[in-house]
Formats: sequence, C-alpha cells, structure tokens
Amino acid sequence: MAKVEREHLLTAAQMARFVVDGYLQMEGIVPQALNEKVHHEQIHYSGKGYDWFWHESETIKEIFELPQVNGIIESLVGKNPVYDHSYQHVVAPKHLKAQNWHADSVIDTRPFAFDIQCFYFSHDTPIEMGPTLILPGSHLRRVNNYSIGRYKNIVGQRQMACKAGTIAFLHHGLWHCAQPNYTDTTRYVFKLRLQPGQEQRNLFNTDGYDTEEIRQIFREGYHPWLGNDDRAEHVQRAKLWRYVVGNDSVDLSFENALTRMKI
Repeated sequence: MAKVEREHLLTAAQMARFVVDGYLQMEGIVPQALNEKVHHEQIHYSGKGYDWFWHESETIKEIFELPQVNGIIESLVGKNPVYDHSYQHVVAPKHLKAQNWHADSVIDTRPFAFDIQCFYFSHDTPIEMGPTLILPGSHLRRVNNYSIGRYKNIVGQRQMACKAGTIAFLHHGLWHCAQPNYTDTTRYVFKLRLQPGQEQRNLFNTDGYDTEEIRQIFREGYHPWLGNDDRAEHVQRAKLWRYVVGNDSVDLSFENALTRMKI
C-alpha cells in the first residue's frame, strides 16, 4: 500500500461510528470514470466470481489504491493488510429470492481484532435493486455463519442503497444478507475481505478520541433490536474502543462499568 497522508485517515468520530454500528458507508468516494470502467468490466466478465475478478482486473485494484480508500483501510486493518478473499456478487434481473441472514466465517477466537469486508458498488443501487441488508450493531454478537438464517425482519435493519462509487466497510461479524432484485437490470457488488496486518491499535487519527463528541456517539448508539441486552453490548463496544485507540484506561462504557469493575 502507498503512503497514506493523515488527512485520509478516519477521524475519531468516524471510528466511533464504526465501533458502535459495525460499518461505515462512504458515499461516492470513487470517481465516476473508474465506476463506469469497472461496471463495464463486470458486465462483460465471464470468469468465476470467487477471487478471479480481483486478480484479473487492474481497475478494481486501482480503486483500492485510491488515497481516500487506502486511508480508510489503513485506519481499520493497518499498513499491510492481508488479502483473505474476494467475490463478485451478481444478482440477476427479477431474481426475487433473498439470502438468509448470516455472518461470514465468524469462527474467530480473537477477543478484539477484526477483519473488514469492503462492499464496492460501481453503479447506482436503489432499494428496488436489492442492495445488501445489514443489521447495525450486530458485529459483536458472534454467530456461526447461517445459524441466524431463521430470522426474518429485525428492528433497525437497513439496506445499503447508494450511488455509484460507494464503498461500505463492514466489521467481519456484521449480520447481512442479499436482497431481491425487482428491476430489469443486473445488480453487481464487489466484496473484498482483508485481515489486519498488525495490531489494530492507534491506526486512525485519534485526535479527540476521549471528548464529549465521542461520548455522545456512544450514548446515542443504542440499537433497539438488542432490547435490554444493549447495556451489556455497550460495555463490549467500550472494550473495543479501548483496543482501537490504544488506551486501556479510557472508559466510554454504560455507567462507567469498566472502571467500576476495575477492568
């Protein structure tokens, strides 16, 4: 990865949103000329979905070397992330079956470290085209792949409807599923999964990480689907915040639970 200027790193507020919600959806960060080029390649691509597009398309690699994209990746997984896998997801026109809820490969014994999954949309993807459905705040509720497939609609779920050039960066534990495509146009989304190349501490712009602004993000970051368990989940998010800011004494937990329990 090329050298990243500080201005392209995530801010403390952006990282706080990631820790609280489990994802960041960065609208239109890829120039339209590149979007159109990738979309053309996607339409005419005849290879396999798994891995091949990443290895055969120089344009898709160019996108992930953009300074504004590179800076987000470095903020989350470090300077030398490890390629895990990629997939070219294609949903045909009038494909009216949705995926079941799932989390990808969450057989993970790491207490705080996380992979990221980058979902890149080369074209406008409105609701009717079936953009990926996600459940904000689910990333720390570890599940075994499709063990949550029996669930249907969950309070707080949202579809990642977006304009061309958007990349969503997901914590690997976030619950998600593809949705039906009601249009006459094929939907494409390219997914890239990266593992951290180093300990994920103090990788972003940590200026102001213990300010009232950040505390407010945590206070407001309750997810109704968790019900009364959200207080316990709040403590888990506070632990993750300690990890990513590189400070094991900062306490943003509910009622300062970590300090009270001397954790």
